[in-house]
Amino acid sequence: MKENVLKIRDLSISFKTDSGIVNAVRGIRLDLFRGETLAIVGESGSGKSVTTKAIMGILSSNAILNEGSIVYSYKENELSHSVDLLTLSSKEMSQTIRGQRIAMVFQDPMTSLNPTMSIGKQVMEAMIYHYNYNKKEAFEKAVELLERVGIVDAEKRMKHYPHQLSGGMRQRVVIAIALSCEPDILICDEPTTALDVTIQAKILELIKDIQVERNISVIYITHDLGVVAKVADYVAVMYAGRIVEKGLINEVFYNPKHPYTWGLLLAMPDLDTTSEMLYAIPGTPPSTTQGIVGDAFAPRNRYALNIDFRIEPPLFDAGGSHRVATWLMDERAPKIEMPKELSQRIDKMKKEAGLV
Repeated sequence: MKENVLKIRDLSISFKTDSGIVNAVRGIRLDLFRGETLAIVGESGSGKSVTTKAIMGILSSNAILNEGSIVYSYKENELSHSVDLLTLSSKEMSQTIRGQRIAMVFQDPMTSLNPTMSIGKQVMEAMIYHYNYNKKEAFEKAVELLERVGIVDAEKRMKHYPHQLSGGMRQRVVIAIALSCEPDILICDEPTTALDVTIQAKILELIKDIQVERNISVIYITHDLGVVAKVADYVAVMYAGRIVEKGLINEVFYNPKHPYTWGLLLAMPDLDTTSEMLYAIPGTPPSTTQGIVGDAFAPRNRYALNIDFRIEPPLFDAGGSHRVATWLMDERAPKIEMPKELSQRIDKMKKEAGLV
């Protein structure tokens, strides 16, 4: 049996704004298992980061929790415990969960590092706060962590400030800080977006190595399906605050069922594409300020049915762990095949992965 470390059920979050109530997350259900990687994919504004901020307990003051639960399960002194993170106060989250049991790596290391504090102090801070390490113990552990994330001359770097390091090195420092209290869950919010391609690959490899070494669970927030293919065990595709497709990486990548997932996969650059222009999903995401009637993706979906504009689709069972929220999965719907260009691309991906 796989050990479930995080169980999200019917999570619904809104925000009060000058334009009205924005329904950012609309009833999502997700599971994260020990040692596995979950990737949450979607365009900007789809609700990916709001979901992870709810897990971390760092939602802004104008957030409204409509309903739902985020149950975190862990072991302490050989005893199993479960707690709904949404019931904890900000102080309780800070003292017992955030940084210690669940840590986060943000997109831009310059916004998560304090420019006025040395690298050493920032890596040592959480260990001193959560574990009451003395300065000598914290220093030794910090040097060890910096070496583990691939920073050369780690002891010398302890005295440096963020502006003295390259972008890749800063992101390695952020990862070291996140790992300093040996968390069960590591959340990576677009961790490689600000880095060049060669450094991206090294950072992804580093996170994967540490995950295997420490048996931690990882959540990736990204819009880059290339990253997802390299790191994920399980994928959830979000659109307008809702999960529209989820399943194991092979189920979603090699047998996508939702037209939005088709669009995301087609929009990935491909060296062998015969088209002169990159594919783009037509239209723009809907405003979630107003109540959405029917399928939120319907106005952008060339395969939309009449029912899509009236009734929101449930999550249909597509076999195995695969679930898809589109009326095209209904047994009464016309049979629509994925675009030919995408099926050819998937065949090529399968060959490259050695699956055929």
